[in-house]
Parts: sequence; C-alpha cells; structure tokens
Amino acid sequence: MLKTYAKAAGVAVVALLGGTYAASAGWLDGLFGGAQDAFEQCREGAVAGDIGGPFELVNGAGETVTDADVITEPTLIYFGYTFCPDICPFDVARNVEAVDLLEEQGQSVTPVFITIDPKRDTPEVVGDFAENFHERMIGLTGSDEQVRAASRAYRTYYQAQDAEDDYYLVDHSTFTYLVMPEVGFVDYFRREVTPEKMAERVGCFVDATS
Repeated sequence: MLKTYAKAAGVAVVALLGGTYAASAGWLDGLFGGAQDAFEQCREGAVAGDIGGPFELVNGAGETVTDADVITEPTLIYFGYTFCPDICPFDVARNVEAVDLLEEQGQSVTPVFITIDPKRDTPEVVGDFAENFHERMIGLTGSDEQVRAASRAYRTYYQAQDAEDDYYLVDHSTFTYLVMPEVGFVDYFRREVTPEKMAERVGCFVDATS
C-alpha cells in the first residue's frame, strides 16, 4: 500500500516546545498517571498537559472538515509536510504499516496527515500524498491560521527555514498522536517505535474502549 513519495529537500527536527526540547525526558510526563486512568495498562509512559482539541481544516477534496468529521474511529495523527523526503515519509510509512497490522487483527484505525506547510501543500497535494501511502489515509491542509490552530491544539512545533525559492525546509516535531472519538488524545508515539510495537499499543487502547 506504500508507494515511494519523496519531494524536494527537508530535514525535520524534534520540537523545541516551551523552551525545552520535546525529545527530552519528561515534557510529556504526568497527565495520565492517576488511578482512574482506564488506559494505564496500555501506556509505556505518561503525558503532561492538555493535548488535542477541536480543529477545522481542508481535506484533499477541498472540503472544510472538523475534528468530529475526521476522528470517527481510533485515529493516528501526524503533523508533517509533503516536501520532506527523509523524515515524514518514514514516519508516515511506519504509521500505515501499523494500521495494516491492526486491520489484520480486526481493528480499524484511521491514519491522518496534517501539513504544517500549507503554502505548498494544497488540498490536491495532501490528497495525493495521503492516497499514495494508504487508501484510507486522510490528508489535511488549510489556511495558515487553521494549521497554526491545529498545531497549537496538539502542542506541536514547526518553523519554516529562510528560503530563496520553493525548496525551503521546515523544522517540526515528529510525534504521532493516538486520538479516540468521544475520548480525545490518549497517547503519543516517538519516531523509534516500530510498526509492530505501535500496533500492539494501539490495539490495547482499542480493546480498552470496546
């Protein structure tokens, strides 16, 4: 289901969030550590602060959609850009491989790609990008304001580098977020998590809500 999809040049970096690197231990620690956590057995760590929330973006067909339209089942959300050749394609490929593994065990999960480069990533571009990776992947873009709002909701970081042409780079965070309908954000995955491990952990969350 995966097709090679690489454009231009770009190197994504781990986010600088609130003055500390997102990759540093502890920036996502603490939120779900309580005894009332129904998903405690599914997590390998905890997360801090409110992550996720409403958004309004544009899909590959040019239609304005909200989080309620997109998150209708367990959903893996990744923020990146289609011109990124060496980070985003690998992360997205890992995500869709995990989605296929989950499907093999009877669990349906939607992969979502949200661009942080709306200047170049038009609805048609993100739609083609998503379709090239997986027939059920949803590609989303929007205005600068819409993309910034979605990024803030998920506490992601991105910053376009100075450019003299259309081949500029965009630094950005590289987490994948698991979001459940009527529940919201429940966990995140770092780049080093394998498709098999991601599928195992996501499957645990899906089972816990059944």
